[in-house]
Amino acid sequence: MSRPKKEFSKLDYCQYLLSSQTNYTLTNYAEHVAKVSHDLVNRFLATERLTASNVWREVKNDIVASENGYVVFDDTVLDKEHSKKIDSVRWQYSGNAHKVIRGIGLLNCVYVNPDTEQFWIIDYRIFDPDKDGKTKVQHVKEMLNNLKNHKKLPFKTVLMDTWYANYQLMLHIHHMEKLFYCPLRKNRLTRPLDSDEKYQHVSLLNWDEESYKTGQLVQLKNMPKEIPLKLFSISVSPNRIDRVVTNDTNQSCSDDTKNICAIRWYVEQFHREIKQLTGIEKCPCRKQRIQRNHITCAIQVWVFLKRKAHQTGQTVYQLKKNLLKDYLTKELVEPQLKFSFA
Repeated sequence: MSRPKKEFSKLDYCQYLLSSQTNYTLTNYAEHVAKVSHDLVNRFLATERLTASNVWREVKNDIVASENGYVVFDDTVLDKEHSKKIDSVRWQYSGNAHKVIRGIGLLNCVYVNPDTEQFWIIDYRIFDPDKDGKTKVQHVKEMLNNLKNHKKLPFKTVLMDTWYANYQLMLHIHHMEKLFYCPLRKNRLTRPLDSDEKYQHVSLLNWDEESYKTGQLVQLKNMPKEIPLKLFSISVSPNRIDRVVTNDTNQSCSDDTKNICAIRWYVEQFHREIKQLTGIEKCPCRKQRIQRNHITCAIQVWVFLKRKAHQTGQTVYQLKKNLLKDYLTKELVEPQLKFSFA
């Protein structure tokens, strides 16, 4: 005997996030679907337990793995500036807004195949220390361990932002026998390798013409001396220079280091696309469980769009915009509101 169809499912909600263009509220959904109430959708999102494992099951068969793969970690803030009572919302710095805002912190793990120039979201975590007591570094460690022990994707290098240039995380990656590249804050204490000099801010290190080209061996404070590190001075823009540290001491080219660090842009592309195309920031519901389920569904919608974009040779923006193409064509031929001059 076949089981009765559920009244509402994850598929229904994801279809809504995919199809809607600007309004992603539950009320808007109920207004456009017969026999579906706001309470029905709310009840579904409040009782389901969708997690990052749902995203992994959706994306794992899409991935083209590479032994030279990159794993990129970065976070973004889902803007809830005008929402005062949503669970998990906290004050935190937003790189997009360039200031501290109220929002939900989302830590993401992106897998990049440098051979095909494709990338996939493979894991994420909600940054909510008031609930679970975990730091961003602890979340990244968990995702790395999960990648190695369960997902078992091959990768060679880990890329991170300055927020994750923590000596404990660097050691963790090094002990996994993987490479890392990450920029350092200007006040990070360092000194030339095998030197008795006092540690000083990384921004005060001396650079000659040769070290600008090939990097210089250094020791970071709190890092074991037996783990040599190499530091590069990378010109990102006319007004910005990054000091990038790596355990890849065989790296001897500043330009190659700059190109490797540029791979981090893929995660920024993911952040931009998921915010503009899935309504991930637009859920006004207060309950934490609803917010978490909404985030998972939004990420799965992005996975679907990315898959279709690869299959059709279009961009994710073209796919979303084309949903309105038939509507506009029909309206121009037979407008529901026919314009006329008074």
